[in-house]
Amino acid sequence: MIILSASGISKAYGTDVILKDISFHVNEGDRVGMIGGNGAGKTTLMNILAGRIKPDEGDVFVSGDLSVGYLAQRDEFNSDKTVIEEVGEIFRPLELMEKEMEELNHRIASAPPEEQDALWDRLTRLQTEFDRRGGYTYRSEMNGILTSMAFGEEYYGQRTDSLSGGERTRLALACLLMKKPDLLLLDEPTNHLDIGTLKWLEQYLKNYRGTLIIISHDRYFLDQSVDRIFEVEDHGLKCYNGNYTAYAEQKRRDREAAMRAYTKQQEEIRRQEDLIRRYKERGTEKLAKRAASREKRLEHVERLEKPKGDKRSIKIDFKQDLKSGNDVLKGENISKSFGSRELFRNVDFDIKRGERICMVGANGIGKTSLLKIMTGRDTAFSGYLRLGQNVEFGYYDQGQQLLDDRVTVLEELHKDHRLETEGSLRNILGRFLFTGDMVFRTVGDLSGGEKARLALLKLMMSGANCLVLDEPPNHLDIASKEAFEEALGDYPGTVIVVTHDRYFLNRIPDRILELSEDGLTEYLGRYDYYVNKKEELASGKAYLLDMKSKSASESPAPEEAAVSAREQRELKKKQETEQRRLRRESERLEKLIEQLEQEIEDIQERMSDPALAADHVKLADLAEIMEDRKNELEDAYEKWYGI
Repeated sequence: MIILSASGISKAYGTDVILKDISFHVNEGDRVGMIGGNGAGKTTLMNILAGRIKPDEGDVFVSGDLSVGYLAQRDEFNSDKTVIEEVGEIFRPLELMEKEMEELNHRIASAPPEEQDALWDRLTRLQTEFDRRGGYTYRSEMNGILTSMAFGEEYYGQRTDSLSGGERTRLALACLLMKKPDLLLLDEPTNHLDIGTLKWLEQYLKNYRGTLIIISHDRYFLDQSVDRIFEVEDHGLKCYNGNYTAYAEQKRRDREAAMRAYTKQQEEIRRQEDLIRRYKERGTEKLAKRAASREKRLEHVERLEKPKGDKRSIKIDFKQDLKSGNDVLKGENISKSFGSRELFRNVDFDIKRGERICMVGANGIGKTSLLKIMTGRDTAFSGYLRLGQNVEFGYYDQGQQLLDDRVTVLEELHKDHRLETEGSLRNILGRFLFTGDMVFRTVGDLSGGEKARLALLKLMMSGANCLVLDEPPNHLDIASKEAFEEALGDYPGTVIVVTHDRYFLNRIPDRILELSEDGLTEYLGRYDYYVNKKEELASGKAYLLDMKSKSASESPAPEEAAVSAREQRELKKKQETEQRRLRRESERLEKLIEQLEQEIEDIQERMSDPALAADHVKLADLAEIMEDRKNELEDAYEKWYGI
């Protein structure tokens, strides 16, 4: 069933055309990923679908009984409220219903018989609606979602204006998921999420019963979460079936087929033109008529347009001016604290020339702080840090705080390269899609993606032999990400990256370092290897190299250490025992939940019995018992949710 459709949508700002004559439809249950370059008009289209702005032309139809939830790139929280107050607003209707049911129970116990029937009818309707809307489980679900989005109870009392930008984005997403709209519109939901939260969100969306439209540049996330792709390009929109990988393959095949058809037609046109020329050269009347006939037919041929190549992307070429020594960076027993709060401790690492190191870890664990320690930007730490010979760092800051918002794009580049002419700098800026008058825009007026491109350009021109990158793929469109990844693959120097982009993690690193409070754990491989090893480690089937036991003189350890057959059997036995225990506990809780729900229903029926209408004491006792059963039910749901 079609629940949303767009017909002839166009939108422009002044003379700048954003969208033109876009039409599509979305069926109930569809999972749509919307992609396109920065500035292509994806967010504009999403705002039109959400009803926030109106198109200049065309219509949007949304099914009348459809609830719509929209996650914008900027949240709209009330700065005076705390985290739990913002979340509480979502469930305010349920809280009011709960309060009214309690009041009705007390009123029924003391009301005269002639008023009790009406009160019972009202209570029954409320209880049915309360149950339908998840009233008995909403608290445990709320706690589960907040915990999964990295909001423990310590956050509940914090004001929203004290949260970081990433925390506000995660809170907005958590609030939206709790509302459970029929149509979920998400604009870049994966920004600021760590890998664990990303995996949880993917699983949640897989089980989501509604319809999804997601703007994202996260290719791995799109592969896991969508079954249709809408590509916004050249003011238009084209639909593809399948996830991102299927789209990329289909687009490649379509482009190749279109190029073959175009090439074949061009060859036939040239052949016909050559025949016409030869006929005319002969000068006979008969051949002249043939030439005229062929010219006429050729004029009526519908000429195919030459297929466009890939959308323009930035052209990156990282160079190093000076080769570093073989030992780039070594750290031993590094710890970092802010006041009484310890971020991490016992951090050891040994990084060699030419390595590609990716660092992962939960949000707030201190990955950015560790990068600043590595590059000498932060000296307030304990432990030992040794910098190798001729190491020159090039640092990419995820917030682009190293850029000066007050100057123009051209001035920002020129201040580090005084000997370059304006013409040469503008040519280089053109490679990063800063063309025409864009070079005279102030840095503060740039979008997140444009700032990211400018920061990468400065990094490229630095000539550093060790690139230290803090979330570089954020804000880049897919074409720019792929160009960036190819450039890193060709770079001869050392690369240290903090990122949650799993597609990136499957292409670039030689090894992955996971940061926790107790130090770094090394995984010798890329993302899929890292996931497999973590799963094996959790199930007791693998032994990973302890970085603290490594030294520069040791030879590289194998990716997997041997575990004796007896140890494997013991670990497997323990794992199976734990799995059986969890399964039994889950079954027990499911039976308890079923029993409690039945008891609540039975109590409600007993309270509805006209024979008890005048027995106020009995009704009060039953109301108290039902309240106890509801509390037990909520506890059971919370325990079951956590298994």
